[in-house]
Amino acid sequence: MVLTRLFKETVKAHVASDPAFKEALLTEGLNALLEGDLDTGKAVLRDYIDATVGFEALAAATGTPAKSLMRMFGPRGNPSANRLFAVIRRLQEESGVTLEVRAA
Repeated sequence: MVLTRLFKETVKAHVASDPAFKEALLTEGLNALLEGDLDTGKAVLRDYIDATVGFEALAAATGTPAKSLMRMFGPRGNPSANRLFAVIRRLQEESGVTLEVRAA
């Protein structure tokens, strides 16, 4: 499914106006990855990145080219663990949210 510009702008506006939504979007993306739903996790994190820090700033912060990051979180992307965790660390720093994994 191709996301429209309107959808991306709606998500960006919602993230900017609702800190709880911003935190929930990040949490949902990471939970999906941890549950093995890689496609959903990558898509949600891509939306989160688009709506918050942006790929150019994230590239500068992680040392990974922006185009590589966009591919990483695209439908056919296959992020390496070191790059994925560098992105997650940076997103937590940017958001002020520290996530932790707990056994259920």
